[in-house]
Amino acid sequence: MNLDSVADRVGALRQFVETTSPYLSADDLAPAQAVVDWAGERLALSRAHTVVALAGATGSGKSTLFNRLAGVDLSPAGRRRPTTGETYACVWGSGAEELLDWLDVGKRYAVPAGELSGLVLLDLPDYDSVEASHRVEVDRLLAVVDLIVWVLHPQKYADKVVHRQYLEQFAAHRDVTVVALHQADLLSPGDLRECLSDLDGLLAADGLAGVPVVATSAVGPPGLDPLVSRLSAAVRRREAVLRRLDADVTTVSAQLTPLVAAPAPDLDRGSEKSLVDALAHAAGVPLVASATEQAYVHRARKATGWPFARWIRRFRPDPLQRLRVGSSPSGAGSTIGATSIGPAAPAAQAEAALAVRQIADDAGRGLAAPWQDALRTAARGRMDDLPDALDVAVARTDLKVGRNPAWWRLFGVLQWIGALAVVAGLLWLLVRYVMFALALPEIPMPDVGRVPLPTFLLGAGLLVGLVLALVVRPIVRIAARRKGRRAYARLRASIATVAGSHVLSPVREVLADYAAARTALSSFR
Repeated sequence: MNLDSVADRVGALRQFVETTSPYLSADDLAPAQAVVDWAGERLALSRAHTVVALAGATGSGKSTLFNRLAGVDLSPAGRRRPTTGETYACVWGSGAEELLDWLDVGKRYAVPAGELSGLVLLDLPDYDSVEASHRVEVDRLLAVVDLIVWVLHPQKYADKVVHRQYLEQFAAHRDVTVVALHQADLLSPGDLRECLSDLDGLLAADGLAGVPVVATSAVGPPGLDPLVSRLSAAVRRREAVLRRLDADVTTVSAQLTPLVAAPAPDLDRGSEKSLVDALAHAAGVPLVASATEQAYVHRARKATGWPFARWIRRFRPDPLQRLRVGSSPSGAGSTIGATSIGPAAPAAQAEAALAVRQIADDAGRGLAAPWQDALRTAARGRMDDLPDALDVAVARTDLKVGRNPAWWRLFGVLQWIGALAVVAGLLWLLVRYVMFALALPEIPMPDVGRVPLPTFLLGAGLLVGLVLALVVRPIVRIAARRKGRRAYARLRASIATVAGSHVLSPVREVLADYAAARTALSSFR
């Protein structure tokens, strides 16, 4: 195990915490954040020292073991509950002051460096102490030491407290765990073998199969050599801190995995379409598309209708102008105000809200509850701004109705020709009538066939106007429907842009963070 690999795992864990902190609760991330903080602080301190904690219950002989290893009575020992009320430290060698300051251990002693040079041995308070503060101190230090030696008494090694509340919780820390069956001198060789075998089975049930188990005694065989050998090997390799950190990351990984267990989802296209349709309905897109069709008919008849009847249409409001929609701003600095489309009906509003929620529900299906909540929050985060944004989008959409088609001008010219023929015929007939009334000589009048030319002009002009009106009417209707469909498509595209910026993009950001969190987790799992 090397520093780089552990540092990479911690870096991935840090990335996971940073990515998920907006979505997961502080309680969910607290263990991971603690490991990240601890890793940075511990690795910045001395790696030349290995911090080993002696943890045990009252009467296990933990403090006696500590004193014998130190070669001097430093920690008070006895059978009174509790005996060890605070943590004692013994350092083999020097240079551990900053490390002990970080551990917040005040009772500290130094012994000459030797086989255990670099060892920082801690005698913790009893984990079964009646004093709550003692248990808090034990838990605090067990979370940060490099290696843990569990000191068990032959009569209490199967105690459920140590197995359920402690050993089981350190199942991922087998590489930094040693179990010492202390006061082995109280047992016969046969009983000792039986106890060690039974203890191995209990540890396997705790998830700690293969953890080193040594028999020790401070007053007789087998003595302290088995434990000293383990400690000596640990301080020589100087890997305990890395193994402890690696185990902590593994433990945290197991806790975090359920939060990002499901594969990274993507938005459902059907839900996206339903969302855009619902928002288009709420924004009045069908109304505007219908008004576009009506406006096309209105403007076409103004341009292609009989000239003498066109002035009547000037008094009729243009459907698009009445809604204040239809063209985009002409310049870069120009703006378009709100439309005259009224607020969406309650049913349309409810449909839009349901579609927004459906987007979040579909995206979060199968994800852990915090992510589902985050997706709903992201989807609804800009709901208050949505009506105005939709209205502006409709107002800014260029419906391509500003320019009149060339065929309108052609039909308009033909209508004017017919109208001029009607005027010419009427004037000619009027002059003839006046001259007849005044008994003036009759002006020669050419004929078209058997029809006098003025009468022909009048009839032909009226017929041309009628025929053109009959011809152009279905063409205008067909073109108007096509223009309405195209307007609907352009308006829907504008609504889709708003849906993307106000609903879909925030949801995609959450999903992207979820995918990044899964990637980070796979790096340190």
